[in-house]
Amino acid sequence: MSVQHHSFFHEPTSTVTYLVWDEATRAAAVIDPVLDYEPRAAKVSGDQIAEVLRFLEDHGLSLAYVLETHAHADHLTAAARLREATGAKVVIGAHITAVQDYFGKVFGAGDVTPDGAVFDRLVQEGDTLMLGETPIGVLHTPGHTPACVTYLIDGAAFVGDTLFMPDYGTARADFPGGDAATLYRSIQKILALPPETRIFVGHDYLTDTRQTHAWETTVAAQAAENIHLRGGVTEAEFVARREARDATLPPPVLILPSLQVNIRAGDLPPAEADGRVYLRLPVTLT
Repeated sequence: MSVQHHSFFHEPTSTVTYLVWDEATRAAAVIDPVLDYEPRAAKVSGDQIAEVLRFLEDHGLSLAYVLETHAHADHLTAAARLREATGAKVVIGAHITAVQDYFGKVFGAGDVTPDGAVFDRLVQEGDTLMLGETPIGVLHTPGHTPACVTYLIDGAAFVGDTLFMPDYGTARADFPGGDAATLYRSIQKILALPPETRIFVGHDYLTDTRQTHAWETTVAAQAAENIHLRGGVTEAEFVARREARDATLPPPVLILPSLQVNIRAGDLPPAEADGRVYLRLPVTLT
Protein backbone atom coordinates (compact mmCIF):
# COMPACT_ATOMS: atom_id res chain seq x y z
CA MET A 1 0.00 0.00 0.00
CA SER A 2 1.35 3.40 -0.94
CA VAL A 3 -0.43 6.60 0.01
CA GLN A 4 0.67 10.14 -0.73
CA HIS A 5 -0.66 13.48 0.46
CA HIS A 6 -0.32 17.18 -0.27
CA SER A 7 -1.30 20.14 1.91
CA PHE A 8 -2.86 23.46 0.92
CA PHE A 9 -2.67 26.24 3.53
CA HIS A 10 -5.37 28.92 3.37
CA GLU A 11 -3.82 32.00 4.93
CA PRO A 12 -7.02 34.06 5.52
CA THR A 13 -8.56 31.36 7.72
CA SER A 14 -5.42 29.49 8.82
CA THR A 15 -7.04 26.31 7.46
CA VAL A 16 -5.14 23.31 6.13
CA THR A 17 -6.79 21.34 3.32
CA TYR A 18 -5.36 17.91 2.63
CA LEU A 19 -5.35 15.92 -0.58
CA VAL A 20 -4.66 12.21 -0.03
CA TRP A 21 -4.35 9.63 -2.79
CA ASP A 22 -3.78 5.94 -3.35
CA GLU A 23 -0.81 5.64 -5.68
CA ALA A 24 -1.86 2.33 -7.19
CA THR A 25 -5.26 3.52 -8.39
CA ARG A 26 -4.81 7.34 -8.36
CA ALA A 27 -8.05 7.62 -6.37
CA ALA A 28 -7.98 10.74 -4.18
CA ALA A 29 -9.80 12.32 -1.25
CA VAL A 30 -9.73 15.95 -0.20
CA ILE A 31 -10.19 16.78 3.47
CA ASP A 32 -11.77 20.08 4.60
CA PRO A 33 -11.62 22.19 1.40
CA VAL A 34 -12.09 25.95 1.65
CA LEU A 35 -14.37 28.22 -0.38
CA ASP A 36 -12.93 31.73 -0.38
CA TYR A 37 -15.24 34.36 1.14
CA GLU A 38 -14.54 38.07 1.54
CA PRO A 39 -16.91 39.22 4.32
CA ARG A 40 -16.75 42.98 3.68
CA ALA A 41 -17.90 42.55 0.09
CA ALA A 42 -19.85 39.31 0.70
CA LYS A 43 -17.90 37.90 -2.25
CA VAL A 44 -17.50 34.17 -2.83
CA SER A 45 -14.70 32.86 -5.04
CA GLY A 46 -12.97 29.57 -5.74
CA ASP A 47 -9.25 30.41 -5.76
CA GLN A 48 -8.34 27.70 -3.24
CA ILE A 49 -10.30 24.93 -4.93
CA ALA A 50 -8.95 25.96 -8.34
CA GLU A 51 -5.52 25.14 -6.93
CA VAL A 52 -6.79 21.75 -5.71
CA LEU A 53 -8.36 20.99 -9.10
CA ARG A 54 -5.14 21.92 -10.91
CA PHE A 55 -3.17 19.59 -8.66
CA LEU A 56 -5.60 16.74 -9.36
CA GLU A 57 -5.28 17.25 -13.11
CA ASP A 58 -1.50 17.71 -13.09
CA HIS A 59 -1.00 14.46 -11.14
CA GLY A 60 -3.61 12.35 -12.92
CA LEU A 61 -5.79 11.91 -9.84
CA SER A 62 -9.49 11.12 -9.68
CA LEU A 63 -11.33 12.68 -6.76
CA ALA A 64 -13.51 10.05 -5.06
CA TYR A 65 -14.37 11.77 -1.78
CA VAL A 66 -14.63 15.12 -0.09
CA LEU A 67 -14.16 14.33 3.60
CA GLU A 68 -15.49 16.86 6.10
CA THR A 69 -14.23 16.54 9.67
CA HIS A 70 -17.20 18.64 10.87
CA ALA A 71 -19.38 21.63 9.97
CA HIS A 72 -16.81 24.40 10.25
CA ALA A 73 -17.51 27.74 11.93
CA ASP A 74 -14.46 29.56 10.61
CA HIS A 75 -14.61 29.01 6.85
CA LEU A 76 -17.03 28.09 4.12
CA THR A 77 -16.59 24.61 2.72
CA ALA A 78 -15.95 24.07 -0.99
CA ALA A 79 -17.44 20.56 -0.83
CA ALA A 80 -20.42 21.32 -3.09
CA ARG A 81 -18.24 22.94 -5.75
CA LEU A 82 -15.82 20.05 -5.77
CA ARG A 83 -18.69 17.59 -6.01
CA GLU A 84 -20.10 19.51 -8.98
CA ALA A 85 -16.71 19.67 -10.70
CA THR A 86 -15.63 16.06 -10.15
CA GLY A 87 -18.59 13.92 -9.06
CA ALA A 88 -16.87 13.17 -5.74
CA LYS A 89 -19.01 11.99 -2.81
CA VAL A 90 -19.27 14.38 0.16
CA VAL A 91 -18.78 12.59 3.49
CA ILE A 92 -19.39 13.85 7.04
CA GLY A 93 -20.10 12.42 10.49
CA ALA A 94 -23.63 11.13 11.07
CA HIS A 95 -24.24 13.56 13.93
CA ILE A 96 -24.36 16.41 11.42
CA THR A 97 -28.13 16.00 11.70
CA ALA A 98 -28.02 17.55 15.21
CA VAL A 99 -25.98 20.47 13.87
CA GLN A 100 -28.39 20.97 10.96
CA ASP A 101 -31.36 20.89 13.33
CA TYR A 102 -29.91 23.54 15.63
CA PHE A 103 -28.48 25.95 13.07
CA GLY A 104 -31.26 25.45 10.56
CA LYS A 105 -33.54 27.04 13.18
CA VAL A 106 -31.02 29.76 14.02
CA PHE A 107 -30.90 30.87 10.39
CA GLY A 108 -34.53 30.19 9.55
CA ALA A 109 -33.29 27.83 6.84
CA GLY A 110 -36.53 26.19 5.81
CA ASP A 111 -34.82 24.40 2.94
CA VAL A 112 -32.50 22.51 5.30
CA THR A 113 -33.98 19.20 6.43
CA PRO A 114 -32.02 17.86 9.43
CA ASP A 115 -31.46 14.43 7.95
CA GLY A 116 -28.01 14.82 6.39
CA ALA A 117 -29.43 14.16 2.92
CA VAL A 118 -27.47 17.02 1.32
CA PHE A 119 -24.36 14.95 2.01
CA ASP A 120 -23.66 11.77 0.08
CA ARG A 121 -22.57 9.63 3.00
CA LEU A 122 -22.85 9.91 6.76
CA VAL A 123 -20.21 7.95 8.66
CA GLN A 124 -19.97 6.63 12.19
CA GLU A 125 -17.15 5.22 14.30
CA GLY A 126 -15.92 1.94 12.90
CA ASP A 127 -17.03 2.66 9.33
CA THR A 128 -14.56 2.12 6.49
CA LEU A 129 -14.37 3.86 3.14
CA MET A 130 -12.19 2.46 0.39
CA LEU A 131 -9.96 4.90 -1.44
CA GLY A 132 -8.84 2.67 -4.26
CA GLU A 133 -6.93 -0.04 -2.39
CA THR A 134 -6.55 2.07 0.76
CA PRO A 135 -9.03 1.84 3.67
CA ILE A 136 -10.13 5.03 5.42
CA GLY A 137 -11.20 4.44 9.02
CA VAL A 138 -13.44 6.68 11.09
CA LEU A 139 -13.31 7.74 14.75
CA HIS A 140 -16.16 9.78 16.23
CA THR A 141 -14.38 12.56 18.12
CA PRO A 142 -17.04 15.03 19.35
CA GLY A 143 -16.58 17.85 21.84
CA HIS A 144 -15.76 20.74 19.54
CA THR A 145 -19.03 19.93 17.75
CA PRO A 146 -21.30 16.86 18.00
CA ALA A 147 -20.43 15.75 14.47
CA CYS A 148 -16.63 15.84 14.59
CA VAL A 149 -14.86 12.81 13.15
CA THR A 150 -11.21 11.84 12.68
CA TYR A 151 -10.18 10.04 9.48
CA LEU A 152 -7.52 7.32 9.79
CA ILE A 153 -5.51 6.74 6.61
CA ASP A 154 -2.36 4.62 6.38
CA GLY A 155 -0.89 5.41 9.80
CA ALA A 156 -2.10 9.00 9.85
CA ALA A 157 -4.98 10.70 11.69
CA PHE A 158 -6.66 13.74 10.17
CA VAL A 159 -8.19 15.26 13.29
CA GLY A 160 -9.87 18.44 12.06
CA ASP A 161 -10.13 20.96 14.89
CA THR A 162 -9.99 18.49 17.79
CA LEU A 163 -6.24 19.01 18.28
CA PHE A 164 -3.91 21.75 17.11
CA MET A 165 -0.12 21.77 17.14
CA PRO A 166 1.15 20.97 20.65
CA ASP A 167 2.22 24.55 21.36
CA TYR A 168 -1.32 25.83 20.64
CA GLY A 169 -3.40 23.17 22.35
CA THR A 170 -6.88 21.89 21.64
CA ALA A 171 -10.19 22.96 20.11
CA ARG A 172 -12.63 25.26 21.83
CA ALA A 173 -15.70 23.49 23.19
CA ASP A 174 -18.18 26.34 23.68
CA PHE A 175 -20.12 26.12 20.41
CA PRO A 176 -23.72 24.80 20.58
CA GLY A 177 -23.46 21.05 21.13
CA GLY A 178 -19.83 21.35 22.22
CA ASP A 179 -18.62 20.07 25.58
CA ALA A 180 -15.18 20.14 27.18
CA ALA A 181 -15.53 16.80 28.97
CA THR A 182 -16.62 15.13 25.74
CA LEU A 183 -13.67 16.74 23.97
CA TYR A 184 -11.26 15.35 26.57
CA ARG A 185 -12.60 11.82 26.05
CA SER A 186 -12.35 12.16 22.28
CA ILE A 187 -8.74 13.28 22.58
CA GLN A 188 -7.99 10.22 24.72
CA LYS A 189 -9.24 8.03 21.86
CA ILE A 190 -6.78 9.73 19.52
CA LEU A 191 -3.94 9.44 22.04
CA ALA A 192 -4.68 5.71 22.32
CA LEU A 193 -3.54 5.25 18.72
CA PRO A 194 0.04 3.98 18.23
CA PRO A 195 2.51 6.67 19.40
CA GLU A 196 4.11 6.92 15.94
CA THR A 197 0.76 7.77 14.31
CA ARG A 198 1.11 10.97 12.32
CA ILE A 199 -1.43 13.64 13.23
CA PHE A 200 -2.51 16.27 10.72
CA VAL A 201 -4.38 19.22 12.23
CA GLY A 202 -7.08 21.28 10.57
CA HIS A 203 -5.67 24.72 11.40
CA ASP A 204 -2.42 26.26 12.48
CA TYR A 205 -2.13 29.47 14.45
CA LEU A 206 1.26 30.96 15.21
CA THR A 207 2.41 31.42 18.79
CA ASP A 208 4.80 33.74 20.61
CA THR A 209 7.55 31.14 20.27
CA ARG A 210 6.83 29.87 16.74
CA GLN A 211 6.52 32.03 13.65
CA THR A 212 6.54 29.30 10.99
CA HIS A 213 3.34 27.44 10.16
CA ALA A 214 3.25 23.70 10.81
CA TRP A 215 0.46 21.15 10.76
CA GLU A 216 2.01 17.71 11.22
CA THR A 217 2.80 16.14 14.58
CA THR A 218 2.46 12.69 16.20
CA VAL A 219 0.45 11.01 18.92
CA ALA A 220 3.60 10.80 21.05
CA ALA A 221 4.34 14.50 20.64
CA GLN A 222 0.76 15.46 21.50
CA ALA A 223 0.78 13.35 24.65
CA ALA A 224 4.12 14.73 25.82
CA GLU A 225 3.98 18.35 24.66
CA ASN A 226 0.42 19.59 24.09
CA ILE A 227 -0.03 22.56 26.40
CA HIS A 228 -3.54 21.46 27.40
CA LEU A 229 -2.70 17.76 27.88
CA ARG A 230 0.89 17.25 29.03
CA GLY A 231 1.69 16.01 32.51
CA GLY A 232 -1.20 13.57 32.66
CA VAL A 233 -3.87 16.24 33.11
CA THR A 234 -7.12 14.83 34.48
CA GLU A 235 -10.49 15.30 32.84
CA ALA A 236 -11.57 17.73 35.57
CA GLU A 237 -8.39 19.79 35.17
CA PHE A 238 -8.77 19.85 31.40
CA VAL A 239 -12.41 20.92 31.60
CA ALA A 240 -11.59 23.75 34.02
CA ARG A 241 -8.77 25.04 31.80
CA ARG A 242 -10.72 24.64 28.57
CA GLU A 243 -13.83 26.38 29.86
CA ALA A 244 -11.80 29.23 31.34
CA ARG A 245 -10.01 29.71 28.02
CA ASP A 246 -13.22 29.50 25.99
CA ALA A 247 -14.83 32.22 28.10
CA THR A 248 -12.22 34.66 26.75
CA LEU A 249 -12.61 33.79 23.05
CA PRO A 250 -14.70 35.86 20.63
CA PRO A 251 -16.81 34.08 17.99
CA PRO A 252 -14.94 33.26 14.76
CA VAL A 253 -15.13 36.08 12.22
CA LEU A 254 -16.92 33.93 9.64
CA ILE A 255 -19.18 31.94 11.96
CA LEU A 256 -22.46 33.33 10.60
CA PRO A 257 -21.82 32.92 6.87
CA SER A 258 -19.94 29.65 7.39
CA LEU A 259 -22.51 27.66 9.30
CA GLN A 260 -25.47 28.47 7.10
CA VAL A 261 -23.48 27.32 4.07
CA ASN A 262 -21.78 24.34 5.70
CA ILE A 263 -24.99 22.72 6.97
CA ARG A 264 -25.93 22.69 3.26
CA ALA A 265 -22.70 20.80 2.36
CA GLY A 266 -21.30 23.99 0.82
CA ASP A 267 -24.29 25.06 -1.24
CA LEU A 268 -25.41 28.65 -0.85
CA PRO A 269 -29.00 29.31 0.29
CA PRO A 270 -31.56 29.19 -2.52
CA ALA A 271 -32.06 32.37 -4.52
CA GLU A 272 -34.85 34.72 -3.47
CA ALA A 273 -37.63 35.97 -5.76
CA ASP A 274 -35.33 38.62 -7.22
CA GLY A 275 -32.88 35.93 -8.33
CA ARG A 276 -30.21 36.94 -5.82
CA VAL A 277 -28.69 34.81 -3.05
CA TYR A 278 -28.71 36.21 0.46
CA LEU A 279 -26.98 35.10 3.64
CA ARG A 280 -28.91 35.72 6.84
CA LEU A 281 -27.68 37.66 9.85
CA PRO A 282 -29.61 36.74 13.00
CA VAL A 283 -29.72 39.70 15.38
CA THR A 284 -29.42 39.35 19.15
CA LEU A 285 -31.38 42.05 21.00
CA THR A 286 -30.29 43.07 24.50
